[in-house]
Amino acid sequence: MATPDSPDPAPEFDTTQPTIARVYDALLGGKDNFAADREGAAAYLKYVPDAGRCAIENREALVKGVQYLVRTAGIDQFLDIGSGLPTQKNTHQAAQEINPEAKVAYVDNDPIVLAHGRALLATNNSTIVVTADLREPESILENKEIQAHLDFSRPIALMVVGLHMHFHDDEQPDEWVRTIMDRLVPGSYLFLTDFVDTGEELQKGMERAGLESLGNGWIRTPERIEQHFLGMPLVPPGLDFLARWFPEDPEADVPDAEDLQPYQRILMAGIAKKV
Repeated sequence: MATPDSPDPAPEFDTTQPTIARVYDALLGGKDNFAADREGAAAYLKYVPDAGRCAIENREALVKGVQYLVRTAGIDQFLDIGSGLPTQKNTHQAAQEINPEAKVAYVDNDPIVLAHGRALLATNNSTIVVTADLREPESILENKEIQAHLDFSRPIALMVVGLHMHFHDDEQPDEWVRTIMDRLVPGSYLFLTDFVDTGEELQKGMERAGLESLGNGWIRTPERIEQHFLGMPLVPPGLDFLARWFPEDPEADVPDAEDLQPYQRILMAGIAKKV
């Protein structure tokens, strides 16, 4: 039972319905998933045989982005929404190996993430895990654990990586992000990855897999993805495919987009600064 000085216990979860976190875990070869999640992963693999490699590249992009935010931008607070199940390397590991004092608040709507995260982070006082949903941004901002852990009078990096912004436009996902960014002070950052639509069949396959397994996963043009950044200036190299995206070295010698493997042209990443 929870006490006034301890967080609420993890709520029960439905193992018969796949979740993004557990499907992602299955694609990465993890063990924290159930039959429904493995079926969801199978749908991705049916349409995108290299979906597992996409998941790995997305995790590598997360590390690149966090390293930039800590080492170059000087950020030491992270609000990571849709964080998913523990894997290597996590946001707190990438941040704290550079700045051991960096604080991370993980947010996910899958209760199993809370249970596993608390077990993993039992001895890490700089990192917390809470159950909440991007679709209810006020519940994140008003969460007492997050309010106690992060200092909202100082810059914070908001991360929506791995969850992606692949909700239907009718749900107005930009407004969920805007609600949170409006509460963050200038000097804060927004770090996103998202499924992209440049007209390729494999990209359409990723969308079909998401809709079939999870009921969402719409892909968007690069121009539409840029709108997720709410008009804030993107840091170099801007929005790009993950294999070409090196925010700490925007002048890096990278392959031309057309030389990438098709699965490498499914996801894009970008970081914007609130000024």
